[in-house]
Formats: sequence, structure tokens, C-alpha cells
Amino acid sequence: MKVFLISVSILLMFTGCATKSAFSKFDMTPKQELSASSLQSNKIISGNKVDGVFSAIYLNEIYPNSFNQNEYFFVTIFLKNKQEMYDPNSLDDVNLVLKLNSKSPIKIKELAPTNQFSHLVSIQNSWSSYYLVAFEEDKEKKLNLVLESGQSSSAALRYQKDEQ
Repeated sequence: MKVFLISVSILLMFTGCATKSAFSKFDMTPKQELSASSLQSNKIISGNKVDGVFSAIYLNEIYPNSFNQNEYFFVTIFLKNKQEMYDPNSLDDVNLVLKLNSKSPIKIKELAPTNQFSHLVSIQNSWSSYYLVAFEEDKEKKLNLVLESGQSSSAALRYQKDEQ
């Protein structure tokens, strides 16, 4: 019995050793791997209740050749009570305000659930809102992307620019 337990213990030790990374089980392109590391999410909270989820991917890291003049983000917002994103070019009521280091965006484009960035995230659905958001280039190395709502507290995502 003693020999059996020792044999099983040794066998379990060797089968527990892994030579592959977590990404070896998935068929991901290099861009998808970068987006998985860049994707950040935060809860949108009002009082003690979660009102939704705010997620973003910093596109300048994923596509440095295409997105290099300004700061670009692919933003996904799910809210229980649907609100519209603030557009600096319109005079509509402000429900949601997105800022990067306290600066307003220069462009917000609402995207369909299936869009040119869909392959970067694993989930697309019709009840979330998708946006391409551009901000003027920021010289700061630390980027704070903040979503504010009138009745909810702000949700912040923090990014660190790569050294060039």
C-alpha cells in the first residue's frame, strides 16, 4: 500500500507540470492577445446597486500604425437603463460623459454590435453600446479614462502608455 501511494504521488506531481501557456488552448491572433491584455472593465455603480459595466480597449496599443495621431479607444457600455453617450458635437441632454485625463473627446462614433473591432472582444450583443472614441493626443504616460453619469458614480479605467 505504501508503494502504491508513493507511485500515485509521483505520478500526480509529473502530470501537474504544464509546458503550455493559457493562450495555447485558444486560437488567438497576436492582435487578439494584445486586446485581451489591454481590455479593462469597471462597474457603473449608483448607491449600492450596479447599474452597468464599462469596458474599453486602448487601440493605440493594438494598432500603432493606424492609431497614432490621437488617443483612440474601443468602448463598450452595458447599462440596465439605456442612456446615450455625450457627443460634443450635439446639444442633446448629457447623460453619459467620457473623459480622458479630464479632457472631453474630439470624436465619438457609435458602432454596430458587429463592427471592425468585434474580433478583439469575445462577446458581442445587441443590448450593449459600442463606440469608437478619439481624444487629442495626451503627452502623459498615464491615461485615466473616466465615464460619468448624472445618477451614477464615475467609473475609471487606467492605462499606461508604452515607452517609445
